[in-house]
Amino acid sequence: MLTLGFDMTILNVALPTMAGELGATTGQQQWMADAYVVVFAALMLPAGLLGDRFGRRRMLIAGLGVFLAGSLVGALAGDVNWVIAARAFMGIGGALITPLALSVLPSLFGPDERTKAVGIISAASALGLPLGPIIGGWLLNHFWWGSVFLVNVPMAAIGIAACVFLLPETSDPASPKVDALSTALTASGLGALIYAIIEAPDRGWSDPLVLVMFAAAVVLIAALVLRERRAERPMLDMTLLAHRGFLFNTLAATLVMFVLSGLLFVLPQYLQAVLGHDAFGTGLRLLPMMGGLMVAARGAGPVVARFGPRATVSAGLVVLAFAALLGSRTTVDSGYGFTALWLSITGFGFGFSVVPAMDGALGTLPRDRAGSGSGLLMTLRQVGAAIGIALLGSLLSGIFRDRLDVTGLPAQAADTAGDSVVAAHIIAEKAQPENAAHLAASANSAYVHGMSVVLLVCGVAALVSALLAAALLPRGTAERQADSAEPGLVAAAEDA
Repeated sequence: MLTLGFDMTILNVALPTMAGELGATTGQQQWMADAYVVVFAALMLPAGLLGDRFGRRRMLIAGLGVFLAGSLVGALAGDVNWVIAARAFMGIGGALITPLALSVLPSLFGPDERTKAVGIISAASALGLPLGPIIGGWLLNHFWWGSVFLVNVPMAAIGIAACVFLLPETSDPASPKVDALSTALTASGLGALIYAIIEAPDRGWSDPLVLVMFAAAVVLIAALVLRERRAERPMLDMTLLAHRGFLFNTLAATLVMFVLSGLLFVLPQYLQAVLGHDAFGTGLRLLPMMGGLMVAARGAGPVVARFGPRATVSAGLVVLAFAALLGSRTTVDSGYGFTALWLSITGFGFGFSVVPAMDGALGTLPRDRAGSGSGLLMTLRQVGAAIGIALLGSLLSGIFRDRLDVTGLPAQAADTAGDSVVAAHIIAEKAQPENAAHLAASANSAYVHGMSVVLLVCGVAALVSALLAAALLPRGTAERQADSAEPGLVAAAEDA
């Protein structure tokens, strides 16, 4: 779980370096991040059911093996498309590992030890979030970009050895069967939606292929919903959304994941390309947000117990909105001090909104549906993450290309410079002296403007969500929310 924790954030720090060395466009960088998340979201529920039916130990070993193999392919890849394929393959492994890592605990520990074991797994996942940028930055400063993939190999190998020698086999033959058609509809529907959002800035929103992909996504996701509603034992239990508390808390948690993923995509390029920090320095400079998130997540339980879930989630979203709107005032000359300020506030907003929202969602469900509810919640949060990277990344890409001044550059160089801020700086280094400074300054200005618009959108979305949460979330009871706080914290750490 530590490996999966830092694997999500380690790539964000590596993206600017990979963009420079592999010539990846903004769209391809989005796919490097999203290929993992889309596959992860689509396969998490069926992967958990596979473990229940065919043995959790066996499937956990298989998941670690797939993750290890995907990491090796990513490390040795010499082409952007191979990196994207490796990330998708790693998503299969991650989908197998995440639900099974928790489901094996009851067979290993008695009730008196289980809470401590869950806490250790929770801590490992949460620790991975800030470790990712630091480890990734250090590796990129000393080795080639493939080292951010290679670091997973010994971790996964240790995990496989531990499973083989220490883990007893458990299963639940009575669990629902894996529905291959529903799995295919989920993966293809999500894939079509993400593809359309990522490709739209380059092709145009009215491009026939983009429109066809949007239409296909609507049809496939609608077919999935209809199939699951009619199934006797659905894999994705849509009737859970009829619980008002579950629905609105899940929407709040999904939105927070949307914002967090988008931010972690746009920030490293700002810190590296615009402010000029190296990869390790970039990782360190993301710590204020991670620190704020972890402190707030730890303090969320007592605050919920004192003020109730509705007030806590609403206040957390207001803080998040304030931080994003403050961040949207960033200029090229702002410097890191201002960034650290709003990043810290952002972390607090995340922690005080996402943890109580997840606790509230699971706390409204009957105990016998807690498993299917947590599966649906985690799946929707991953969908929010994928759409956040795609939509906010595409918004940034479109604004950057439109505002970049490429006057005086040959057509091919101008087109390449518009691919990303990293590409623009590489072109500037090769350009004539009279064009170089102007192009670099224009690239920085265009990127910061695009990032400000992204943050403005995040702020408005969080503010609207805060108002909806205050109006629509059930009041609930502090005692019930406090009782459910530990499972929610675990889920938050697992999914962060």
